[in-house]
Amino acid sequence: MIEFIIHSLIITGGLGLVFGLGLALFSQKFKVEEDPRLELIQNLLPGANCGACGYPGCRQLAEAILRGELVPEKCTVGGNKVVAEIGNLLGIEVSQVKPGIACIICQGDEARASRRAEYYGINTCNAASQISGGFKQCFYGCLGLADCVKVCPFDALRMSLDNLPLVDESKCTACGLCVKACPRKIIDIFPRDNPVIISCVSPQKGPEVRKACQVGCIKCGICVKNCPQGAIHLEPSLGNLAVIDYTLCNNCGVCVEKCPTKCIVNYTTVHVHAG
Repeated sequence: MIEFIIHSLIITGGLGLVFGLGLALFSQKFKVEEDPRLELIQNLLPGANCGACGYPGCRQLAEAILRGELVPEKCTVGGNKVVAEIGNLLGIEVSQVKPGIACIICQGDEARASRRAEYYGINTCNAASQISGGFKQCFYGCLGLADCVKVCPFDALRMSLDNLPLVDESKCTACGLCVKACPRKIIDIFPRDNPVIISCVSPQKGPEVRKACQVGCIKCGICVKNCPQGAIHLEPSLGNLAVIDYTLCNNCGVCVEKCPTKCIVNYTTVHVHAG
């Protein structure tokens, strides 16, 4: 009986050794050599693994760039320095990444926007927006439950005392994750060299806007009449909401000064804070 067990162990061990050696030889013979540039590209990327590029991490983005499926410019977090370094490594031409920043296109905080109901549900903007369009009088403005703050991997967003998101200019990478997280679509990426924005998205008529918010666009057209560059128009498809043409805007600030509800702002002084 003991001899049988010993023989069985010897045979089993021998087979295991043979199969193990066979697998080792097979893996060596048929292994796919990894392109050494892959690791170099990954090391150049910021390593934030934020997913803003559409891939779950920087490794997957590096693989896509190496395969030619994506251009290095897709990594907005890395900026021009990273893009240029990857371009030099691969020997390809790259374009400049225009620096951007996330902007909150709403000033309707607790102090300036009216409520029409109290909300006691799940404490997220996404959940609240699905209950009769949210608890605020304005069906388009910020709900102030910080979905954007929760998804920011760079700690570039925080909530004000009146529950409106504030952007830290020194930390924002324009990755766009907050844009995707906002169910109201009131966050967007703007070029840093064009700081004037229409801080309202409501298509409602002027009287309705006034009832809901003190700082909404009332479609009065004063900004259109006073813009020296002719860079602003009232867009019919958006309920005559004021829209800026950034190819014409020179940031003169006249519209900011003339707007009667102060819904046109310089985001570097209103929404963007350095601490």
